[in-house]
Amino acid sequence: MSSRSSVGCLAVLCCLLASFASAQVSVQHGPRSSSPSSPPSESPASTTASATADSELRTGTDLTRRGLLQQAIPHLLAAKREGIDPYAVGVNLGICYLGTGNYKQAIAELELLRASGHKSTIIDNLLAQAYIGDGQTGPAFQVFLEAAAAAPDDEKLYAYMADACTDHQDYELGLRMVNVGLKNLPNSARLHYERAVFLSRLDRFDEAKPDFNRAAQLANGDYIGTLAVVQKDLYEDNLKGATSLLRQAVKDGHRDYQTLELLGSVLLFEGAVPGQPEFAEAQSALEQSAQEQPGYSTTQIALGKLYLREGRYKDAAQHLEIGRRLQPGNPAVYTSLATAYNGLGEREKAREMSRQVGRLLAEKKPPPGS
Repeated sequence: MSSRSSVGCLAVLCCLLASFASAQVSVQHGPRSSSPSSPPSESPASTTASATADSELRTGTDLTRRGLLQQAIPHLLAAKREGIDPYAVGVNLGICYLGTGNYKQAIAELELLRASGHKSTIIDNLLAQAYIGDGQTGPAFQVFLEAAAAAPDDEKLYAYMADACTDHQDYELGLRMVNVGLKNLPNSARLHYERAVFLSRLDRFDEAKPDFNRAAQLANGDYIGTLAVVQKDLYEDNLKGATSLLRQAVKDGHRDYQTLELLGSVLLFEGAVPGQPEFAEAQSALEQSAQEQPGYSTTQIALGKLYLREGRYKDAAQHLEIGRRLQPGNPAVYTSLATAYNGLGEREKAREMSRQVGRLLAEKKPPPGS
């Protein structure tokens, strides 16, 4: 089971838009003229083209702000072709490409902005996330260091980097970035929590305990403090304590997709079976989590396993296949898929899933004598 303490990639990008004021302000300009009192220097055709480009940028920016990233791209590209407001267009395109998983295009767009003399923490933030998504650890860390040097006290910067590293399971890089953040913000409960989670995922739980405790102490009574205690309970197999805290967090309104996933997964791990209230509670939590963030592999896999317990093999296979696409190196996905396909009578698919489990385990097996 895993959890992140903030919302996912799309929500993170939309939060970045809130601080991207210059891009929003720039689209308010109408057709330009040389001076208020001079006659227009543009032909009617060029004035119309300029107004159209402004409209395309407005539409693209609005769609981006609303999270409709794929739909925004054509409008932003149309504005780009007209050469209007390169900074606003470039940052919005960077957000759209990053949010839709087109990391190389995001990198190209954001590097072009930097090469053109546009430097900002927002650009560096987005660019570092794009490099993380593309698996380029070195450039990601270098751009991050530049952003951290420009805004050392910006806790959100470190949180965004932690989220991106968690999304792409680069826990070593996430730990390095959070360590930089803690040097600048030693009393950040959020960063102590993130450090503890990264250490735990790197099988260094003994090192993580002080950071879980510190996060709980710094944020006593707050959501991040609750998450720190929950995660520590889970790693120490105190499932009842974790369940109680998670239920209280959901009751208090913290219904983000990771908290819901954690609650559902813990209830299943405790042995909830169809017909029990706990099973219905787990199902509701996981289905809400999947609806809120369909790209979160942990939820998709957990929901698939829940449906297996109900004998809903078709629904199980559907969600497990999503989990496999998002996390192809996880042997547990293939084991569950083999069960689902056997239940559907698709024996050849089931055998292929079993063979894939063997291949993955063989790849993970250390060589003799190591």
